[in-house]
This record gives sequence, C-alpha cells and structure tokens, in this order.
Amino acid sequence: MTARKTLPAARKPALPPEKPELPPRTRILKAAHDLFYSQGIRGVGVEAVAATADTNKMTLYRHFTSKDELVAEYLREVAAEIEGGWDRVGLANKNDPRGHILAWLTEMGRQMERPESRGCPITNAAIELPEPNHPGRQVIEEHKKGMRRRFAENCRKAGLKRADMIADQLLMLLDGAGVSLQTIGRTNSPTASLLRHAEWLLGVEENSKAG
Repeated sequence: MTARKTLPAARKPALPPEKPELPPRTRILKAAHDLFYSQGIRGVGVEAVAATADTNKMTLYRHFTSKDELVAEYLREVAAEIEGGWDRVGLANKNDPRGHILAWLTEMGRQMERPESRGCPITNAAIELPEPNHPGRQVIEEHKKGMRRRFAENCRKAGLKRADMIADQLLMLLDGAGVSLQTIGRTNSPTASLLRHAEWLLGVEENSKAG
C-alpha cells in the first residue's frame, strides 16, 4: 500500500509589524498642530486637543502646564520647521544670496497654494494672540524678527543698498501673500505676485541684464 504524502501546511502571510504608538506628548502636539491650524487657536479647547490625541486633560496638563504653554510649544515647532526650510534651501544656494531668498519664497508659495492651506500659521497666530504677555507672542515676534534678519543678511551679501528696508518689504510681501490667499483666493495667484515683486526688490532683472 502506497503511503500518502502529507502536503506541507500553507504558510500564513506575515503580518506587517505594528507601528509603535506615539508617546502622549507627541500625540498631543500633533493634535494641536492639526486643530489650531485648521480651526484657529481661540476656537479649540484643551478637551478637543486631548480627545483628538486619544488621551485626557489630566495627561495633557502633565505635559503642558496650560493651554497657553501648549500654544507656545506648537508655535515653536512651526517656527523651527520654517527656519529649518530656510537652512535647507540655503545649502543649495550657498553662493547665491538672491537665489536663496527666491527659492525659499517659492517653497513658501507652494505650501500656501495647497488646498488645505490657511496661510502662514505664525501670522494667523499673531492675529489671534495680541496680548504681549502671552508665551506664544514671544515666539511669534522672535521668529518674524529672525526672518527679517535673514533677509537683510542675504541682501547685504548680494551687495544691495538699503538691505534693511528691502528685508522689511520682503517680509510684508510674504505675510501679505498668505493673507491674500484667504481673502481673495487663488484667482489672482498671490504667490506668483509675491515672487514677481520679490525679484523686482532684489534687482534680479537688472542683475541679469548687467550680466
């Protein structure tokens, strides 16, 4: 009698490894980013942040002493991300200070043009937080002053006269483009206007003709 062959058992497909759960503080900050940017800082309470982060108010207050401090930390992270983008763009434009500014403004324009964009989160927060003693206010002012300083330094490297005045105008153009996207929409492409005006301020056309 011929022995029956035993077929090997079918192997079950390997399950993908589970992603490690984010720590509570990270989840809270992520929820704050999403809610503060989409709904506004004043319109979101700590209960909503805690619920979105799948935690509770007690845990939230263990990591942040108050909503104001949570807002400040949210703004610190946003500012660090924006400033990090400036540094990354700078690596590709080491010997071109004008190109550095324009490439960074182009990147900012792309971000503002996203369908879900509500403009610059720092500028939005500045409108919502007028109180000079709010911990987030210091973050806002330090960031904006820092961007103005970066613009001015690059303008001086490019040999432009009145570098500080041009830096002021570039910052106002950037903030204005973000607000225009929220008020008049994308019909007239505020970000394209931002780049055209920035090129004019930086003398890009004159510089290319001279070359």
